[in-house]
Amino acid sequence: MAAVLGNTFENKYAEELIATAKAIATPGKGILAADESTGTIGKRLDSIGVENVEDNRRELRELLFTSPDIEKYISGVILFEETLFQNASDGTPFVKMLQSKKIIPGIKVDAGVVPLPGTDGETETQGIDDLNKRCAKYYAQGARFAKWRAVLKIGNGCPSELSVHQNAYTLARYAVICQANGLVPIVEPEILTDGSHSIDVCAAVTERVLSACYKALSDMHVLLEGTLLKPNMVLTGADGPKVDVPTAGFLTARTLSRTVPPAVPGIMFLSGGQSEEEATAHLAAMNQCDTVKKPWTLSFSFGRALQASALKAWGGKKENYKAAQEAFLTRAKANSEATLGKGDLAAKGESLYVKDYKY
Repeated sequence: MAAVLGNTFENKYAEELIATAKAIATPGKGILAADESTGTIGKRLDSIGVENVEDNRRELRELLFTSPDIEKYISGVILFEETLFQNASDGTPFVKMLQSKKIIPGIKVDAGVVPLPGTDGETETQGIDDLNKRCAKYYAQGARFAKWRAVLKIGNGCPSELSVHQNAYTLARYAVICQANGLVPIVEPEILTDGSHSIDVCAAVTERVLSACYKALSDMHVLLEGTLLKPNMVLTGADGPKVDVPTAGFLTARTLSRTVPPAVPGIMFLSGGQSEEEATAHLAAMNQCDTVKKPWTLSFSFGRALQASALKAWGGKKENYKAAQEAFLTRAKANSEATLGKGDLAAKGESLYVKDYKY
């Protein structure tokens, strides 16, 4: 039987996992989530009148990855499986392109959500059955971290105890399988903003969900120093009463301080359909909050909140490359500064909210 170090079984990748997680959580840097499924990226391309074919999907990703000085603000990129094995237009594998900039490639490994029997429309995430084999393949291709999204909702008695338990258990099982194959697991229990609930309700539910997740991670002997957390921010429901940005920042930081062990090196927030500016403002607010101890890096793992302006600026046209890259870098720099507690706390901009959002 393998030696036990504290509550963690010995892992031959332990040092690498810890180093990777720390590198991704470097203060001032964050994650670009470019892991949209073929169907989801198709919706993005359709919004600018671009056909959803492989060449166009590749071109959008290449536009982002080749942005000048992207490495100043981005430490990791989550890829979809297609992109992990894809080459840029000059034949360079995307993995090597990112590695040459000291950006760590990651991979989305879940297979989407399905209904959770015994609940009122709640879900669980699939993809565990062949995860060990896939993780080994992704590591061999150059991926060094992974993402798995669990989805929970608030309202009408939700999240149920079954939903909380099942999603926490599956996230922990995913995490330990990833670590056995050298991949840093990003643990993502997303509580949707759908509904009219108050921010206090969101805070209480987030605390309950994160507590369950870390109990499950402990039970599975997951090496916390080699993990990252990707939670929702504590906000009101999409149809709920709004609160000011500093209050949301404080409640988010307080909720994390009550639930996330200091061994975790970084908390990389999802944007959850906020506008680009809103997501940045809330990130800055929690980093500016000096009434809560924050032993982890508080950073970003944004998809829409990093890409929306760039997508519009590009419009599928080669001549718009520079403008699109500048738009992307503007958002990346703003979020980089927010992780350091700098920036405007004004929540503005066009909402990117989509009810019952799916990847």
